[in-house]
Amino acid sequence: MTLTDRYGYPLTLSDPAAQAPWERTVRAFLAHGAETPTHLAETLALCPDFALGHAAHGLFCLLLGRRELVEVAREDLGRAQAARQCCGAGAREAAVVEALADWIAGNPARAADRLDGALADHPADPLLMKLVHAIRFALGDAVGMRRSVESVLSAYDKDHPERGYLLGCRAFALEETGDYVAAERSGHEALALASDDAWGLHAVAHVHDMTGRADEGRIWLESNTAAFAHCNNFRAHVWWHLALMYLDRGDYDRVLALYDEDVRAEKTDDYRDISNAASLLVRLEIEGINIGGRWEELASLSEARVDDRCNVFADLHYMLALGGGDRRQAADRMLASMAAHAEEPGDIARITGTAGVPAALGLDAYQRGNYFSAFHHLHRARPHLFEVGGSHAQRDVFDRIAIDAALKAGLAVEAEALLEDRLRSRGALDRFAAERLERAAGMERASRIMQDARLRAVPA
Repeated sequence: MTLTDRYGYPLTLSDPAAQAPWERTVRAFLAHGAETPTHLAETLALCPDFALGHAAHGLFCLLLGRRELVEVAREDLGRAQAARQCCGAGAREAAVVEALADWIAGNPARAADRLDGALADHPADPLLMKLVHAIRFALGDAVGMRRSVESVLSAYDKDHPERGYLLGCRAFALEETGDYVAAERSGHEALALASDDAWGLHAVAHVHDMTGRADEGRIWLESNTAAFAHCNNFRAHVWWHLALMYLDRGDYDRVLALYDEDVRAEKTDDYRDISNAASLLVRLEIEGINIGGRWEELASLSEARVDDRCNVFADLHYMLALGGGDRRQAADRMLASMAAHAEEPGDIARITGTAGVPAALGLDAYQRGNYFSAFHHLHRARPHLFEVGGSHAQRDVFDRIAIDAALKAGLAVEAEALLEDRLRSRGALDRFAAERLERAAGMERASRIMQDARLRAVPA
């Protein structure tokens, strides 16, 4: 039967009782809620022939970037297609099923485009909006995120129940495209409308990071912990942002405490959790901090993921963990796996070739102490690194490593150029950059002195 959901669109359900848990699923997904899979499981238990529910589950699996979940997503596609055949599906529901097929075929960009097409016809549907946002985020398509969310802004008037979540997505897209003032305003409005909008909260934290306002960011997050207490492991990512604020202050004891108590409280092998942890440990080591044996468990978990080939952002953070844990053989296998993947068809394979492989070579060289090679590999990857996904703040770890490598290799001019380019994109100087600019300038002064012929000894 065809029902009407709370947003005014047709919903094909054989049991009307499934509508309530389905709408809870959508709301939890918008809020990054830990209860999302519970609500979806209840929906499908009541209505196992719900094509949209199976397709959504498949897309959720693919967003997790785990090799073993690709097969689960493929099974979801089979169930969704069978449900569509036997019970029907509206155009909006069919688009989600077909988007899942696109991604399984190796084309997540096509999946996002297809969902954007459906969004044009169903602009008030927050599930479509958030799915497009999530997929384009995974592809590093900030411009696409912004274009998509702003195309439906007029459909989310003050009476739309999910306007807050839409504004949270808009805040993040604005921040990633450099409109920091508008992003901060949109994020504050999002949280005022949806008190559990952790995505909007974290978008404002991104603005604080990118504009060099670590103390404001620290206060913002510590004053709004209730906004992410309900979250799935996205909660750990918000704690990671707070750790970055303390890192900028030079409060390394507090950073390590946050790492142990919040960022890495749960020792999962979810790539997002490993990414948070690995990038934070690298940042600490660049500052000269001894992080003890914390690499070991990350390296062990990452070693089991060398052949995942699902998400280039994940692969690069596995490389960080393998290097930090001195797993040389596993790192070599990872490099070989990525090189082989780069020769295959599909969006992720292409990104692996343009950005993943050169960046991974740079990370490997850095861990081996080959700083000249590390800088040049990372510099070659840099124009393409946005494609691996994640945010500016997350990918900044690769800039920090490249800058540190350049300074250790004696490439002061190159380090200074990278620091200045980083400053242009961020909009403000942070402590990391200020200290490295001073160091680079000192190296250049020393080089000029050494090359000054007037200061050379004259033979007697």
